[in-house]
Parts: sequence; C-alpha cells; structure tokens
Amino acid sequence: MSGVDLRALVAEAADRLPLWIGKIYQFDAKTLGIRLNGEDRAKYLLLVEMGRRAHFTAEFPTPPKNPPSYAMLLRKHLDGGKVLSIRQLGLERTMSIDIGKRDTTYHLIFELFDEGNTILCNEEYTIIKPLWHHRFKTREIIPGVVYPFEGTDCSALPPAEFQKMLTESDRDIVRTLAVGCMLGGAYAEEVCRVAGVDKGAAAAEVDGEAIRAAFESLMADVGRRREPVITPSGCWPVVLAGEEVRERFATFSEALDAFYPKVTGQKEEAVSEKPRLSQAEVIRRRQAEAIKGFEKKIERYERVVEVLYENYTPVAGILTTLDEASKSRSWQEIEQILKSNGENPTAKMVRAVHPAEAAVELGLEEERVKVYVHETMEQNLGRYYDLIKKFKKKKTGALAAMERMVPEKPRHKQNLALLKKRWYHRFRWFTTTDGTLVIGGRDASQNEELVKKYMEGGDLFVHADVHGGSVVIVKGATGHLDEAVQFAASYSNAWKAGHFTADVYAARPDQVSKTPESGEYVARGAFIVRGERQYFKNVPLGVAIGLAMAPEVAVIGGPPGAVTGRAKVWLELRPGQFEPNDTAKKVVRGLRDKLSEDEWKGLKNALNTEAVAAFVPPGGSDIVEP
Repeated sequence: MSGVDLRALVAEAADRLPLWIGKIYQFDAKTLGIRLNGEDRAKYLLLVEMGRRAHFTAEFPTPPKNPPSYAMLLRKHLDGGKVLSIRQLGLERTMSIDIGKRDTTYHLIFELFDEGNTILCNEEYTIIKPLWHHRFKTREIIPGVVYPFEGTDCSALPPAEFQKMLTESDRDIVRTLAVGCMLGGAYAEEVCRVAGVDKGAAAAEVDGEAIRAAFESLMADVGRRREPVITPSGCWPVVLAGEEVRERFATFSEALDAFYPKVTGQKEEAVSEKPRLSQAEVIRRRQAEAIKGFEKKIERYERVVEVLYENYTPVAGILTTLDEASKSRSWQEIEQILKSNGENPTAKMVRAVHPAEAAVELGLEEERVKVYVHETMEQNLGRYYDLIKKFKKKKTGALAAMERMVPEKPRHKQNLALLKKRWYHRFRWFTTTDGTLVIGGRDASQNEELVKKYMEGGDLFVHADVHGGSVVIVKGATGHLDEAVQFAASYSNAWKAGHFTADVYAARPDQVSKTPESGEYVARGAFIVRGERQYFKNVPLGVAIGLAMAPEVAVIGGPPGAVTGRAKVWLELRPGQFEPNDTAKKVVRGLRDKLSEDEWKGLKNALNTEAVAAFVPPGGSDIVEP
C-alpha cells in the first residue's frame, strides 16, 4: 500500500468511530489483528500485515493456540480501551491508533514501509515495546526512546511553499510528485493528467497552482469520495484514468480484502508426536537442506547462462538499445514505450523494468533473466558465472562439514530465575550496598515524572551541579549516600563532557519546586531548589556493569561499590572515546569472556546488548582494565 492508499484506509476507519478495543491477535511474525467493537454491537476486524497492508477484513485467519508474547503485551495494555482517533503520519505509510484507557493514552503505531513494524508508545510517544527492535542511522526503535511521529504532506503546504518546492526541484514534475511528495508513479501521473500538465516537463516550469489544485482534488476524492476498484494494475481507492475496472466495491477495505491473498495463520502441529532429534541430527538435516538449496541455485544459474548464450544476439541488441535510450529518457518513459510496443518481438521479451538497478527482466524461453543495461553481455554473463562459483563453494563447504563428526555435548540444564520486571526498571536504577533503592531519570520527561509521581517525604533529591543530568531520588535512608552521589555524577553531562569528577548536591523533597519566581521560567525536566543544600565536592565518576546470579539472574549497573559485591563478573567504565552502543557491545563481550562456555549459553536471555545498554552512561566511555 502507498501513502495515498493508507490515507483512504485511515479516512474509512475514522468514519467508524467511536470504537473500542476488543481483542488483539498475532497470526504470524508479521501479521496482527484487532477486533474492534462499535456502536449498536457492530464488530470490525482490522488486519495489519507489517510492511505491506492494513484494512478491515470479513474474517480473521485461525490464531495460534498459544498467543505470542507481543500479542499478550498489547492485550494487557489496550484491552477495553477506547479508540480516540486513527491518524496517518503526513502522507507516509505510518498509521497511529490513539487509545484511551483509564487515565492515560496509548499510541499503537503501524509502519507499512520496508520490513514494517508495530510500536506501542505511551502518552508522550515514548516507546514501551516494538514488535522488532531496530537501530538506524537517524532513529532508534527500542524501548525508552521517543518515537518521532512527524511526517510531511505536500498537499497541506501553503501555496507559496508548494510553489517553492516545485521551483527548487531539479526533476521532472512526475518524479517530483512521485518521490518528493510520496505519491508514487500512478497517482503522480493522475495529478499531472488532471492538471493538464505534461508529466515530463521540468517541475520548476509547470503551473504550480494547477498542480496543487489537482493534488488537493485527488486527496479530497481519496478522503471523502472514494470509488474503490480492482484493475489489472492493482487495487485503488479511486478510479484512475486509463485503468480498466474489473470489479467495484462499496468500501476500500472490501477491495483490499479481495485483492490480497488470505493469511493462513499458524498451523497447529502435533508436537507430542514429533520425535526429538539430537543436536547432531538437527545440524545434519540443516546441512542437507542447505545443500539442496545450493544445488537448485547452481542448476538455475547454469540454465540462465545457457539461455543467454542461445539468445546472445537479441539480448545484446536489447542492452545496446536500452543503454542508449536511458541517456535521453527516464526509465518511466522507457517502460511506457515498451508497453505501447508490446507486439514488437524485442519489446515483448522485456517482462519487467527495475529503474533503481538500471536492469530489466527478460523472458527467455521459460526463464526470467535479469540483465543490467549499462553492462556488456560478457559482464552480465560474468555475474551469473560468479553466482555459480559462489554456490558451488558453499556446497563444497557444506559437504565437508557433513563429513566431520559433530560431538554430542552433554546437556546441563540450569534452573535460573531471571529478574522479574519491576516498575522502576524503565528508569536508571541501582540498590545501595545496604539495600536502599536509588532511581534516576533517563531524560527530561522522566526527571519530571520522578519528582511529580515518585518523590515522597522520606526521600532525598540528588543532582549533579552541572546543566543536564539525571534527577536522582534516594528512596529512604542509607548509610552509603556516597554511592547515590556517585550515581548522580556519572549519569550527568559531566560524563558526556569527558570530566572525571563533578560536584553534587542533595536536598529534601520540600525544597524542590516547579514554581518559578516572577519573571523566571523553569524548563521541562528542570526544578528550583530553595534553601540550604548539602554539597559533595569532586565526586569521582565511575560506573560498573556486572552480572548478578542471586537472588535473581540479571545485568546490574551503578557505582562500583554497589555492583562488585553483588555481581559474579563485572567491568568498570570511565569517561572515554567509545559511543554508548559500541560500549554496550564491548561490555557484553568482556563479561562473556569471564564466563565459561556452559555458563554463557545458559545466560543468553539475561546477558545481551540491550540489557547492558540500559546502564551505559551518556557520551563516550572506556572500559577500565583491572
């Protein structure tokens, strides 16, 4: 589905409000279903396949007998909640269902681009749990991070900004709309047709008002005057010019439900009847399956080479012709020319065009062969020879591995009790040597929350005397205040700045306020502390991260004095050069090296990068060698 298709679906869903969350299902790794209850006992079944589609369906697939953990998590947070709104992020393929439950609002976000994802966020868009954790260059989809729910929509731009966007584009108008405005090829061509503009004209030279009016007309049709149809080229919420209508539908969801293949759901397997295989047998079976796969690929690519040689002259001619054509025409134009000359034997050989790769798929006998237009016939053949060599080498390696004996290692089952999730684990936290809980905020939002919701009369407010850092709350009396002070110093901007010491102060809860003096302003996450404070000068910065085995197995972190006595193995950090993600990976490797192989295998669920990253201070770090 494109962003325009999602716009139609969101408008259709919004028309059905008010809705309430009935039950949530997960049918396979990528497909979720939500049963929504409407007014007058109406029932709606929303099916979402990540990275592909979202629509209401007449019938859900058969859900698995034991619901996956992510479906259970969504049920826990959302069951019975009221759907407040259903929104789209600009014109991007991202949809948010905003759900009110008790005194909070949740945002359930579906991403339909690339591999897709489902992300559950709290009221402030802080991620509670995504279906899949991802770290990209520009964003992170992991718990505790704020989801950037912001998107662009060219149709919402004021006339002057819309004209400026066209004027500054160095592309033709159809590509400017298709890529820059996220319309896609079919809708971009429709806008050009309605505006009466040549789609190949430079964007900077066209009538911007006519394009904008046609754009707004398309969005209005998609949002309010939908005529859902299926045509030979796809499923559309409105009828596009030149499309042959095969079937019309009352709603866009009905059209999508008919267009997409049914999800089969998870098959029930008779687990009890399945024989248990040894580790060696499992490995051998996998190797045998891999060899079969390699053999199929080798056979396929050898056949491709054969048909390329058999059709050497016509294929070489196609490469030369398309190479020349691409110098003066866009790939969209080339594709249209090929379609319009469909009866031409040469054009008929081209079955698909891949503009991003400057490649085409040719129908040669019974094979579909991809060739690259800007390469010679010999270079294209060389690609397939390289693939044959690659899979022959893989096959040889797999055969050699099968010949080697796989020793069966005795299984040592460890009954380990993993640390149960507690309310304060989403904050920074540690327990002092004498058992007092200390918690700190990860960002301005959590700093605000700690003071407003969790600071009580018998607590102590601790903060590094620098701009930016965790608000630290000591939950009760402790004889090891030095540990809490070091905790506050280490999780402050002093670490990020590369300092090795920092000053810290402590105050009573009644000294901390959000009420400024007249003419002053208090930023989010900041506070005013009135009265005399207790200062701690030149507090050394340092954090230890270790693996505790009792009473529960868990990664723990905090001041070295509080960690080393509880951990089986640990490492210490000081301000340094390695970024937090790199530091977390180094700590995992370092702790793993301190464990035996059998211990490490039993602790994989507890000792991982995500668990360690929760305790790594902001900024660069170095591991302190003992």
